[in-house]
Amino acid sequence: MQKNESVTVTIQDMGVNGEGIGRVNGYTLFIKDAVIGDVVEARVTKAKKNYGYARLMNIITPSKHRVEPVCRFARKCGGCQIQEMSYEKQLEFKQNKVLGNLERIGGFSRELLSEVFEPIIGMEKPFGYRNKAQFPFGTDKNGQPITGFYAGRTHDIIANTDCALGVGVNREILEIVLAFMKKYGVRSYDEKTGEGLIRHVLIRYGFATKEIMVCVVVNRGKAEYGKCEDKDCVNREKADCENCEKADCVNCEKADCVNCEKMDCEKLDRVNRGNRGTKGLERGSVMGFSWIPHQEVLVEELARIPGMTSITVSPNPRQTNVIMGERYEVLWGQPFITDYIGAVKYQISPLSFYQVNPVQTEKLYGLAMEYADLKGEETVWDLYCGIGTISLFLAQKAGKVYGVEIVPQAVEDARRNAEINGIENAEFYVGKAEEVLPGYYELYEKEHPGERAHADVIVVDPPRKGCDEGLLKTMADMRPERIVYVSCDSATLARDLRYLCERGYEVKKGRVVDQFGMSVHTESIVLLSKLKSNKLKHINVELEMDELDLTAAESKATYEEIKDYVLKQSGLKVSNLYIAQVKQKYGIIERENYNLKKLENSRQPKCPPEKEMAIREALEHFRMI
Repeated sequence: MQKNESVTVTIQDMGVNGEGIGRVNGYTLFIKDAVIGDVVEARVTKAKKNYGYARLMNIITPSKHRVEPVCRFARKCGGCQIQEMSYEKQLEFKQNKVLGNLERIGGFSRELLSEVFEPIIGMEKPFGYRNKAQFPFGTDKNGQPITGFYAGRTHDIIANTDCALGVGVNREILEIVLAFMKKYGVRSYDEKTGEGLIRHVLIRYGFATKEIMVCVVVNRGKAEYGKCEDKDCVNREKADCENCEKADCVNCEKADCVNCEKMDCEKLDRVNRGNRGTKGLERGSVMGFSWIPHQEVLVEELARIPGMTSITVSPNPRQTNVIMGERYEVLWGQPFITDYIGAVKYQISPLSFYQVNPVQTEKLYGLAMEYADLKGEETVWDLYCGIGTISLFLAQKAGKVYGVEIVPQAVEDARRNAEINGIENAEFYVGKAEEVLPGYYELYEKEHPGERAHADVIVVDPPRKGCDEGLLKTMADMRPERIVYVSCDSATLARDLRYLCERGYEVKKGRVVDQFGMSVHTESIVLLSKLKSNKLKHINVELEMDELDLTAAESKATYEEIKDYVLKQSGLKVSNLYIAQVKQKYGIIERENYNLKKLENSRQPKCPPEKEMAIREALEHFRMI
C-alpha cells in the first residue's frame, strides 16, 4: 500500500477512537468518519508496514447504521467522533469497547464479563445534555472575533455558537460576547503571539435550578483601575491613585462614575442589581476595577438573560493550553450556581469539577450507592472526590465518609456542600489520593501496633490514567469488603481491576453508563468484593515432573506461535531470549537452565521496550498473563 493510493474498502470494525477499520488484501486501514458496514472510497494518507490511515473520500454504499448528523460541523469538529453512527450502534460500540479492554488487558474471560455486566445505560435524549461548555475565542481571516470548538487534533477554531450537545442558552451568551467585542474592539487571544484579551468563555447551567454561570477567561494577570471619563471627576487628576485608597483621594459621587466605591452609589447599584445579597466580594467585583474594557456594558447585557446567577472573570496570563486561570473574580451576582443530583444540593464554582451530564450522573451515582450496599454504620473512603459529589451521595447512608481530592478549591466546595446539606458525617482532605491513603495506613500501623487500618467500602473515581500502584496496594492491604471503581477509561480500569483481583478480590457487578453521547468516551462502574476464604480451594496432585517438558503457562503457546503473533500484529521480530525475559518478568518460570548465560561474565542483550510491549500483548492474547 502506498501513500495517496485510492482504494475501495468495506468497513468491518470500529477502532477505539471511533474510526472505521477495513482491510484491503489483508492490509488494515483506519478511516475517520467511516461507519461499520459502509463501503467507501478512501485515499491513503499514511502507510506503515502492516497498517495505514486513509481519508474518507466518498461513501459508495452507506451502512444501515449510518445516520444524518444533527450538526453540520460533525466531521470537522473534534468533539463528536461518532455522530454519523446511529445511537443504538453507539451504545453497542461502547459496551464492546469496555468489555474488550477488560478481556484483552484485564485478562477476564468473556463468560465472566457476560455474567457480571448488565446492558449499557443509554440516554433518552443524546443531545443537549451538557451542563458545561468551554468555548475558545480566536480571530477569522477578516480580523473578526470568532468562537466555537477546535477541529480534531488541532487548535484551529471552527466558528459555531450552537453546539448540539450543549444547552440552548449557550448561543445567546456567545452572540452577546461576540457583539460586544466587535463594538468595542476587544481582541481575542492569539496562542502564537500571546497577545489579545479574551481566551475562553465558560458556561455552566443547572439542569434542576435553571441557574446560569458565565466565566470569561482573560489574558491578564490583574485588573486595571478604570478612570472616570467625566472631566469634573476628581479621580481623573490622581494618575497615581490605585483603588482610591489614598487618604487625600476623594471618591467621586457622581451617579454615572464607574470609579465610585460607595455602597449607596447609584451606578454601583445599577450595575450590580440582582446581586442577591452576596457579601464579602473581592475588589474584582467592584465595577471600577476593569478586567475588560467597558466590562460594565457586557455585564449588563449578560445579566438580562433569565436565570443568570453568576458572572465572573478568570485571569490566565500564562502561555499555556490550560483553559482556566488559578482563581476567579466575581463581576456580578454570586460566585457559584447551585444544582442537584438526587436530593443533594451542590454549589458549583467556575473551578469546580462537576459531571457534565447530570441526568446520567444521577443514574451512575445510584449504581454507586447500590454497589456500596451501605447499612448505616460503614466507614467509606472516597478517593478523587472532587467537590464531594459521590461522597455526599453516600454519606446519606454511611456511618462516616472520608473524601480525598488534590484540588484545594474543590475540597473547599466539598466542605461547603456538606454544610449546606446538613451532612455532618463527611470529612474532606486536600492531597494526592496516592499519598494520603498510604500515609494514613502507615501512620495508623505505627500508632496502633498489631492493628490494621480498615475501611468497609472504598470508592475510587480516578482520572484517565487510573490509580497509582501504591494506592492499589494500600487499598488491597486495608481489606475493605467492597471496592466501587468508577472509571472514564476502560483500559486503565482493566489494568487496575487485574491488580486488585490478583490480591484477593473478584469482580461481582459492572455496568457501562453513557455520559457522552456522540463521542467515543463513556463511564463504567464496577463492584469488587473481597474473596472469602472458603473460595480459596486447594487440591493435592502428584506429578512426575521429569515427564513434563513445559510449564502449564508455556503449554498455551509455543515460542514460534508467540513470534508469529508479534510479527503479524506489530511487524517486529523477537527472539526466544526476549520472550523468555518478558515471561520471567511476569512470573512465568522457565525450565531449569533455559536461556541462561553461557559464561558467567558474558553480557546478555536486554529486550527493548517496544518489543517487550509487543510480547506482553502476545502473552495476554494467549491468556498466559
